[in-house]
Amino acid sequence: MTICCLITMLDTTALNQQRNFFEGHAAIWLFGYGSLIWKADFAYLERRPAYIHGWERRFWQGSHDHRGTPEAPGRVATLIRAKDSICHGMAYRIAPEVLAPLDVREKNGYLREKVPLTFMDEKTPGAEKSSGTEQSEGLIYLASDDNPAFLGDAPLDEIAQQIANAHGPSGPNRDYLVNLAVALRELGAKDAHIFALEQQLSQF
Repeated sequence: MTICCLITMLDTTALNQQRNFFEGHAAIWLFGYGSLIWKADFAYLERRPAYIHGWERRFWQGSHDHRGTPEAPGRVATLIRAKDSICHGMAYRIAPEVLAPLDVREKNGYLREKVPLTFMDEKTPGAEKSSGTEQSEGLIYLASDDNPAFLGDAPLDEIAQQIANAHGPSGPNRDYLVNLAVALRELGAKDAHIFALEQQLSQF
């Protein structure tokens, strides 16, 4: 397969524009679990710490357009199902028109999916206590294991080395992981995969 054909297969922009789960809504909650936590380069009306239940972060998605290239892809975050797990992140209330540029940003294999969000009680110290009770329906961008850019599991040291070596139009792949780890600590969130990967990355 040529690089041109691969990029065409990966572009989910048109598919996402058909996945209009909140038609007629004046505003939508978008849940960020990766770069959307620390790189909110879009207009939003409000943001709140939140979590989703039954998901875990993994650096199993290839990045051919932001943190790598088609010839040397980086690795970025996606989510996998995990029955009793909680994934912390940041929820943004956005106008529906904001989704169009986000569809382009997330076009490398990510699709809009509808999920229930739970907002964190800001008075509670430590996101790991997960004491939020207010809920809402929202969107995530999910790269599932059947998309062409999905790389899947690998030993942590191999994932870390790939991240250390990758660089794309949005900058070094290393920065993505380090910024995500910092953002999660600022939220008071625990993520064994991210923090173990960060430790491995420090060796390269």
